[in-house]
Amino acid sequence: MMMDRSWSWKFFASLILIIHSPICSCDKAPNYSFMRDATGSPTTSYYDYIIIGGGTAGCPLAATLSQNASVLLLERGGAPYNNPNITMLSAFGAALSDLSEASPSQRFVSEDGVINARARVLGGGSALNAGFYTRAGTKYVRNMGWDGALANESYSWVEAKVAFQPPMGPWQTAVRDGLLEVGIVPNNGFTYDHINGTKFGGTIFDRDGHRHTAADLLEYADPKGITVLLHATVHRILFRTRGTTKPIANGVVYRDRTGQAHRAYLKEGSLNEIIVSAGTLGSPQLLMLSGVGPSAQLQAQNITVVMDQPHVGQGMYDNPMNAVFIPSPVPVEVSLIEVVGITGEGTYVEAAGGENFGGGGGSGSSTRDYYAMFSPKATLLESNSMPKLSSAQPFQGGFILEKVMGPISTGHLELRTRNPNDNPVVTFNYFQNPDDLKRCVRGIQTIERVVQSKAFARFKYADMSFEYMLNLTASTPVNLRPRRSGPGASLPPSAEEFCQHTVTTIWHYHGGCVVGRVVDEDYQVIGIDQLRVIDMSTVGYCPGTNPQATVMMLGRYMGVKILRERLSKK
Repeated sequence: MMMDRSWSWKFFASLILIIHSPICSCDKAPNYSFMRDATGSPTTSYYDYIIIGGGTAGCPLAATLSQNASVLLLERGGAPYNNPNITMLSAFGAALSDLSEASPSQRFVSEDGVINARARVLGGGSALNAGFYTRAGTKYVRNMGWDGALANESYSWVEAKVAFQPPMGPWQTAVRDGLLEVGIVPNNGFTYDHINGTKFGGTIFDRDGHRHTAADLLEYADPKGITVLLHATVHRILFRTRGTTKPIANGVVYRDRTGQAHRAYLKEGSLNEIIVSAGTLGSPQLLMLSGVGPSAQLQAQNITVVMDQPHVGQGMYDNPMNAVFIPSPVPVEVSLIEVVGITGEGTYVEAAGGENFGGGGGSGSSTRDYYAMFSPKATLLESNSMPKLSSAQPFQGGFILEKVMGPISTGHLELRTRNPNDNPVVTFNYFQNPDDLKRCVRGIQTIERVVQSKAFARFKYADMSFEYMLNLTASTPVNLRPRRSGPGASLPPSAEEFCQHTVTTIWHYHGGCVVGRVVDEDYQVIGIDQLRVIDMSTVGYCPGTNPQATVMMLGRYMGVKILRERLSKK
């Protein structure tokens, strides 16, 4: 059996994009009478609630609060509708390879050398992910101090708009059966619940392949109670400090796409609030730009210190993801993340696959750009010992990945500049804690057993060893970390080496405004009145196999709690 290395690289790059690429076929924009571009908005305005960030948490939060208050939702990006690079499956991956300022994703590279992205679009990460939908486990809900009944009601509220059962094709079925064969039991069938064993999870893609994002939850909003402004970048939060025992948030300064400054203030009343939902990078960044953060870092940027809060930007986590490329002798259906094995050993095993993804470049992109996003400067290593396949044969196959739960390793975020449009400096310290590396190794070992299982046999070349697959994958430049070198570089890597050299992100990074350090259990910023943070930056441990369901739930959950408190005190 002969295999062309360029063939394998193109396919692996395509497969990586399955996890990381925005797919949205929702061609028709909802008729949101309350949504408009920030250009031309009033110079000064007043609201009961100002929400910064129309993402996975911000949209359900705004929709809920609008039922009994006036709400301003400020989103720095555009809408996820009517953009062919987002809405069209034929443009698969184009949005992430778009590095323009108008792109719905903003690329950043962590100091660890892992390529990543943050959302810049209404709907946030739900417009940029693989769509997997699963709830957090009951233990997680309990440990977070959430009311179980309200959490379940909030999940159901979300699911009525955006969650669906995916189709179950042969590749995903084989992975499921392989997981069961190697002991990842029981078979939990299709469920949104997070349960040890193997299951098919939900998806935010409907049966017609249309993506449903958190922006769709704005359909619940009261049009009379909400204003959504697009391309509205908040530069800082305003505080009242004179005559008070502690700072009180009372407004924001935002700029429209022309650079024109606007101010939005809270109406009079101690129940009115500014709520930051700008995401794991955006929320701690904005707090620091507004004078809330480590004083030495703020002073180094000539930012007036409103409150010295050393924990802002600390406790940054990203779940390491490592994937193994599995060339297949038979065609593989196009599928995103559908099946998951919840191992009980600190890892989740998932799969995605398909044939010939490389054809779609999208509007304004090229195939070269499409692949280059995961290998900006690298070229494939050549090895005469690697088998080759005729380049005339269409590439086909899939990959099986493992995600380290938690994680335990932690990093930090620092300001790079005073411009909110610039990415901060982020370090995640992947595998700094040896237990994370041990979990990754166990995950790779589980993948090996699945690949060698009888259930998976038809999707594997009989004479292709797992060591070959590891070497094939490890020689593909999926990040900017130092490559393997020296006399042993052509040999199959150990599982530990594989984890270290092929680590990528699965976009589940979180932290920076963690509960108990920066915000209290009601997500109010400790030491400041009328200011909350509600998004993934408050989380110190990733919920379940994919956090998006829980983040959308949290937006609804906190919206209900805040309104209940508001009504009880009026």
